[in-house]
Amino acid sequence: MKLFKKILIANRGEIALRVIRTCKEMGIKTVAVHSTADRDSLHVRYADESICIGPANSRYSYLNIPAILSAAEITDAEAIHPGYGFLSENPHFAEACATSGITFIGPSAESIKIGGDKAKARQLMKRRGIPVVPGSEGPLLTLESAQKLSKKIGFPVIIKASAGGGGRGMRIIREEGELASAFHLAQREALAAFGNSELYMEKYLPQIRHIEIQILGDQKGDVIHLGERDCSIQRRHQKLIEEAPSPFATESLRKRLGEYAIKAARAMKYYSAGTIEFIVDASGDVYFMEVNTRVQVEHPVTEEITGFDIIKEQIKIAAGFPLSIKQSQVKISRHAIECRINAEDPEKFTPCPGKITLFIPPGGQGIRVDSVAYSGWNVPPYYDSMIAKLIVIGKTREEAIAKMKRALDEFTLEGIKTTIPFMKRVMDHPDFRKGQFFTDFVDRIFSADNGSSSGSEESNYSDNSP
Repeated sequence: MKLFKKILIANRGEIALRVIRTCKEMGIKTVAVHSTADRDSLHVRYADESICIGPANSRYSYLNIPAILSAAEITDAEAIHPGYGFLSENPHFAEACATSGITFIGPSAESIKIGGDKAKARQLMKRRGIPVVPGSEGPLLTLESAQKLSKKIGFPVIIKASAGGGGRGMRIIREEGELASAFHLAQREALAAFGNSELYMEKYLPQIRHIEIQILGDQKGDVIHLGERDCSIQRRHQKLIEEAPSPFATESLRKRLGEYAIKAARAMKYYSAGTIEFIVDASGDVYFMEVNTRVQVEHPVTEEITGFDIIKEQIKIAAGFPLSIKQSQVKISRHAIECRINAEDPEKFTPCPGKITLFIPPGGQGIRVDSVAYSGWNVPPYYDSMIAKLIVIGKTREEAIAKMKRALDEFTLEGIKTTIPFMKRVMDHPDFRKGQFFTDFVDRIFSADNGSSSGSEESNYSDNSP
């Protein structure tokens, strides 16, 4: 077995730069693809080669499979790393790579298909003895079937897009009279966002934690997990802050989640990096939620508490190497927190693209900043608003929070509005500091402070794909 000589990164922003850095450390050449809007991005500057694949609209650039494959062929790239978002969970892209003789650095197309169909994933997990929230056995194709099921499991219920994420195609219905309009709205939204109008239904659980398990599997069938991440600080189904380990998890719960995650991965014959996501209610009952068949935005917190490079392992697995560690070798002794720094108004959470006039990231022991931002960079309005990930590591959760507060105070970012002020408020909130929060934390606490009527229900059941 040999490592790849050259890898093309089919993505942009901080994840593209993250992959490039690991490739350089492994002695692998890199190719950056970019849109016209990203010609001045750092991932383009730091790659060994770069190719413009289209205009700013991602449909014609970062989602343009023929253009990406052509770029790989022109540059003699042996493999493609998809990052997260864009084509990372597109089974047709994985299949197209294989047809073109290029290695897709990710799981099999079949695993991606299972993960992408949430209704079928629920069925598979239920057959394997992994608990799922009471709900539909498969997609709900008609309003009549949704009405029948809602009466069976009882209101409130939540409907979701089978192929969805990010809260699109998702509605909470508290009484029967709301179901018809919500069902049709969710269908239209799912079709527009994902090209698939299929929905499924679950019983709505009001107070939950969103806890996910990082898994790694090789092509020989070995699977391990790297512990849990708590992603319960979110707004309208979008994650804002992640930490590991979870302040909510007991050793018993942690063990149970890990066992379920390994069982789920083996049921899918999963290899590469991935995440098995769960919801945990206030009583500690666990329910499978979904599988993310890619590296996650929040993977750095797991790297920092385990000392393990997930991207490096992903690349080696794709090249056919076995896992480099066993489950017994996974040791967790520190606490890490990640804040997503978005180019957004910190009160309204509306995008705020524009020119960064001054960018000075924080530093010091236990501080990591993953970003492509720099002084003079124009944040484009066409893509996700996240411009940096601030990760801190401490011996304890209390120390990590103290480091995050200090790092947020140091972080100088001028010219545009960002969510840094909001992150400071979260770090100071007593419920967060005590670890006593659920997925409704942001909407319940901060929307009330701002006089918003958005309500707490929209923060539940996050399953976002950046």
